[in-house]
Amino acid sequence: MNSWLLAISIFQSITNYMEDRLSIADSAERGPVEDVEVRGHIIDSLILPKVLDCITTGGGSFLIKNINIGQGRTDPSFALVEVRAETEDQLQEILAQIADHGAVPTAGSDCRVVEADIAGAFPEGFYSTTNQQSEIRLEGKWFSVADQEMDCGITVDPKTSAARCIAMSDVEVGMPIVVGHAGVRVFPLERAHQDHAFAFMNSAVSTEKPKGVVIRQIAQLLFENRQGKGKSLLVGGPAIVHTGSGNLICDLIRGGYIHKLFAGNALATHDIEQSLFGTSLGVNLNESSLADAGHEHHLRAINRIRRVGSIPAAVEQGVIQSGIMYECVKHDVDFILSGSIRDDGPLPDVITDAIENQRRMRASIRDVTFCLMIATTLHSIAVGNLLPASVKVVCVDINPSTVIKLNDRGSFQTVGLVTDVEPFLRALVEEVKRLEQTTH
Repeated sequence: MNSWLLAISIFQSITNYMEDRLSIADSAERGPVEDVEVRGHIIDSLILPKVLDCITTGGGSFLIKNINIGQGRTDPSFALVEVRAETEDQLQEILAQIADHGAVPTAGSDCRVVEADIAGAFPEGFYSTTNQQSEIRLEGKWFSVADQEMDCGITVDPKTSAARCIAMSDVEVGMPIVVGHAGVRVFPLERAHQDHAFAFMNSAVSTEKPKGVVIRQIAQLLFENRQGKGKSLLVGGPAIVHTGSGNLICDLIRGGYIHKLFAGNALATHDIEQSLFGTSLGVNLNESSLADAGHEHHLRAINRIRRVGSIPAAVEQGVIQSGIMYECVKHDVDFILSGSIRDDGPLPDVITDAIENQRRMRASIRDVTFCLMIATTLHSIAVGNLLPASVKVVCVDINPSTVIKLNDRGSFQTVGLVTDVEPFLRALVEEVKRLEQTTH
């Protein structure tokens, strides 16, 4: 039995049991009640079971008053669910939880908007966003929320009714902010709408699956993204350089597969160190031996760039003649380098203000449709928090905890491949080149 039919079978069994049990409880007419509706691919995407679980976990009960299950994989379903709780506060808490899964009260009301009274802070009771597509209701009409991002608020332009996500740090006094869950609806990412090429893994972390098949699928995604209007983002750690994989990233940049790079001071520093001295952390990458006074090389590389003013200036003046940062400058790849407390130097292009970093990355990801994260835990989690759920994300790391943390933080659209960096990138470059040959 396929997974879709199995989900229906299990769900119908549970529903029959719950309806029998709740028909008895319903006669008691206990507590406040609210009808909600859930639409879309609510069975095979497990949206409806999640809604029902949230209701019972929150101490409430439910009665499925009407349900219409689509007969095919592409057919949407509908359910009308009565939600009951012991107190009005408990009911509102449950409704807030299930709203994140797309459950909308049938007795619709507009969203409530309150002006911010303090800069850099939301009003109490503000609506906290998810990374999934959302809408707000104003004067009986639904409006899409732009710049979707988790852990933000929603601000509304009173003149145009345009709504967008806004970070707490960017709130200004008098800014209209959505408060509460009323008049807000969420459209959960549905399995039926996910690209078939992205369905190569049933679990978030792939440790034992055939890596050749997975890498071919990732190459196909990169190739298709290059053909479309979207942009591909690389979030990279210094292990790319340490493992001698920098030239492979250069191949992808030259091929037009990488449009943006987010990294820290370390990746750029050791990439430039390799360009200038042939080492990374003082190790000769061609022969894996320690260079004389090699421990100084990364500092000398940083100093040389600081003397000329910037990485682009170093490329223009011929100081840097190869490497990832060189190719980024030559091929107009937008790069954002984020600072940390442990940075040496740092390079003059590194942004040391964390909030300013967030703002720049937030602005840069608006046209990103595919993100490849390689060997960087903290940077991957930070970027994952900024991306909407609609962006396909592949995380490659030797440590499976990286992608597990991404999923725990809410970036559930992330799938992971546990492997060494260099073999992965070598195989990925070979696959994209094969795709190029077969299409010409």
